[in-house]
Amino acid sequence: MRLFRTKAGCVVELDGQYFRVDSADWDGLLATEDLHGALTSLIDGQRPGEALTAEEVLAPIGRQEVWAAGVTYYRSRGARMEESKDAGGGSFYDRVYSAERPELFFKSTASRTVGSGGKVRIRGDATWSVPEPELTLLVSPGGRITGYTIGNDMSSRDIEGQNPLYLPQAKVYSGSCALGPGILVSSESLARSTEIAIEIVRQGTVEFEGRVALTELKREPETLVEYLFRDNAFPDGCFLMTGTGIVPPSSFTLASGDLIRITIEAIGTLENCVA
Repeated sequence: MRLFRTKAGCVVELDGQYFRVDSADWDGLLATEDLHGALTSLIDGQRPGEALTAEEVLAPIGRQEVWAAGVTYYRSRGARMEESKDAGGGSFYDRVYSAERPELFFKSTASRTVGSGGKVRIRGDATWSVPEPELTLLVSPGGRITGYTIGNDMSSRDIEGQNPLYLPQAKVYSGSCALGPGILVSSESLARSTEIAIEIVRQGTVEFEGRVALTELKREPETLVEYLFRDNAFPDGCFLMTGTGIVPPSSFTLASGDLIRITIEAIGTLENCVA
């Protein structure tokens, strides 16, 4: 079952059939502890309507905050050590990777977040920018993982590499976050064999592509959520990006006009152009 936020309201997709529940409140649904059960009740007895078009779909976020986890894949550890070595941060990220406490940071609000089809941005004062494709968790106010979506944690690697304390500037700015296209709502966890794939197209040519399986994720999603909710409250629920295991080579940087496609088969494809 997938849940979409659209220009006309909420849409539930089940087995290829689309049910429009326009009267449902988006933030109210995302704050539900049993989202799967709530959606099942909403569409019970309804007749399906017309298929959803990509143009109708909005970013699946309302009053929720977006948070993110860092250095949760070995590849990310290596990339962070490489980019920060001149600033003396090489061992810093190695310690983060092996520590019991994960790295968690605030990423975005709805106003800074775009949906599939929207335009992401690279900072004007950055020279080395990359997308970070990530499995993103929808978490209820009670700390329960109720859904999954795709996230793009846009990052300015040169700024973060200058000093780890510059992380907020490298990560948080207008257009730095993309979520979508919808939310996979399931009563079961995603299989660890699930793959995240990315393709970056520049002027019709694939400039970079990669994929990683969730088996490479060092920390359990439930552990990341547990640390995020320590002494923290999210009355509307929240989104938590779980880190990236795909990092383009140091010779690559995003450019205006690039097309970024991130696919997680069970969820769909998040597609964004760079402004």
